[in-house]
Amino acid sequence: MTVVRANGSTPQRAGAKMLVFADGRTVGTIGGGCYENDAFWKARDALVTGRSALLHYELNDDFAQENGLVCGGQMDVHVDPLAPTPHLFVIGAGHVGWQLGRIAPDAGFRVHVVDDREKFASADRFPDAAEVIVDSIPEWLHRTELSPSSFVVVVTRGHTHDLDAMRALAARDLKYLGLIGSRAKVRRIFDLLREEGMPPECLARVHAPIGLHIGAVTPAEIAISIMAELVAVRRGVDTAPLAMKRLNVAGSA
Repeated sequence: MTVVRANGSTPQRAGAKMLVFADGRTVGTIGGGCYENDAFWKARDALVTGRSALLHYELNDDFAQENGLVCGGQMDVHVDPLAPTPHLFVIGAGHVGWQLGRIAPDAGFRVHVVDDREKFASADRFPDAAEVIVDSIPEWLHRTELSPSSFVVVVTRGHTHDLDAMRALAARDLKYLGLIGSRAKVRRIFDLLREEGMPPECLARVHAPIGLHIGAVTPAEIAISIMAELVAVRRGVDTAPLAMKRLNVAGSA
């Protein structure tokens, strides 16, 4: 948080900064008192939503007087959420996965590619990826811990591999989980997962069909639609107006 404007008598001048961590730790101060406490909680919210904010405080109103800060000034505080580079796990190194591997690094994502085919999952095909893994997809997923801030896209070469990946992923706490495929294919996979005992609330979190509804047809266009959705989720923007029509997790369209 940064004091970007201070007029009149204020406890801090423009330029004062304060770091607020997700676990509640702080470094620095923007002046203390009730307005700093208010800004602290808004900063915590910003870390969740990813949205910046501009806060205005009148230090001569009742809000400030409750804590003895009758300074007679005004302060504007800019809240800017700083997040580490997001990790994007591309499960499947086929046509769409390859296109995603090309554009995601330029959009600020650290890309990890997973496929069981060495011919497809190679450093030559994904020169900008942080990691290219050749392994059984379900085995790798079951033994690998993914952080809650991870973005995961399931774009394998077929229904069976998609189902295996979703068995390992759907119940996890992830920032984003998307599944490629037609509505009919997604419905079949969801039906099988429900039959196996997957809770409906887990399936409700899945972005499926994946991507934003921009009329994408080619692998490159589909990758762009997926990338747009990833960026929107990262920035805390509501994707509902452009999202693909989701399936009802109870099984109906």
